[in-house]
Amino acid sequence: MTHVKITMAQALNQALRDAMKADDTVLMFGEDVGALGGVFRITDGLTAEFGEDRCFDTPLAESGIVGMAVGLAMNGMRPVVEMQFDAFGYPAFEQIVSHVAKMRNRTRGRVTLPMVIRMPYAGGIGGVEHHCDSSESYYAHTPGLTVVAPATVADAYTLLRKAIEFPDPVVFMEPKKLYWAKEEVDLTEDQPGIGTAVVRREGADATLIAYGPSVPVALEAAEVAAAEGRQLTVVDLRSIVPFDDETVCAAVRRTGRAVVVAEASGFASVSSEIVARVTERCFHSLAAPIRRVTGFDIPYPPPKLEKYQLPGVDRILDAVDDLQWEDS
Repeated sequence: MTHVKITMAQALNQALRDAMKADDTVLMFGEDVGALGGVFRITDGLTAEFGEDRCFDTPLAESGIVGMAVGLAMNGMRPVVEMQFDAFGYPAFEQIVSHVAKMRNRTRGRVTLPMVIRMPYAGGIGGVEHHCDSSESYYAHTPGLTVVAPATVADAYTLLRKAIEFPDPVVFMEPKKLYWAKEEVDLTEDQPGIGTAVVRREGADATLIAYGPSVPVALEAAEVAAAEGRQLTVVDLRSIVPFDDETVCAAVRRTGRAVVVAEASGFASVSSEIVARVTERCFHSLAAPIRRVTGFDIPYPPPKLEKYQLPGVDRILDAVDDLQWEDS
């Protein structure tokens, strides 16, 4: 086994490179992903290595990018497309909902779409409007889509490889603020697949449930809580759709208390669904109602205000403190 210290951006780049080496039907295309290597350099060097037929730039037309991927996937290719920024994907929403998500059902399984829509998403980079949305709820709400959100360098590599090999369309949510997070990893080491959550930290008092960019914040909150005498479990969902009820509910039943942490606005969100399904399954094990720490129900704010919008350690610990400990 070879351990290397790399960033999430480098792990994603390596996953694309390895997938393209392993399967010549894998294509990578989108805005500025060719010679430039993408605005976040996730596709750096791929055009030089595989040629302009395998990794290439497209016009600034997201609906056309996704529409072309649908046609390619229908004809035996495995396209991977980049939306560049989360909110840039909205012009392609009709293609994603009407065609990408429905093709298997429409054809009674005769036509599948093995394609990946890479979506750099969420805040924490000081981006302006249209550059920091958390749009995962739109895709999670759409039957026919698999939605994945890695939080670690190892998962970025493994989940992207598995997403490319997946027989159906995957919306791959990449936390932009974690692109430069660095870890020592062994990329050959097998990791859990799509649909499996992982317990990142064990604790007996309450469970923090998070995904994507909120996982490191939840872990930091658990570290601070431990110094104050309260032990928190942290569950990393990894996969939003399909959702790992078994792992999440087992953690909540052990602790009897839970807080969901997510950057997206709270109303009608992934966090809402997590609270509902965990409450339904774990009601008799709960010592207190499940709390949420989310972004506020407002358009994403200007860079100088985003620190107030994003869930932080203090807000998470306040929610933990509010879990009716006096009644336990």
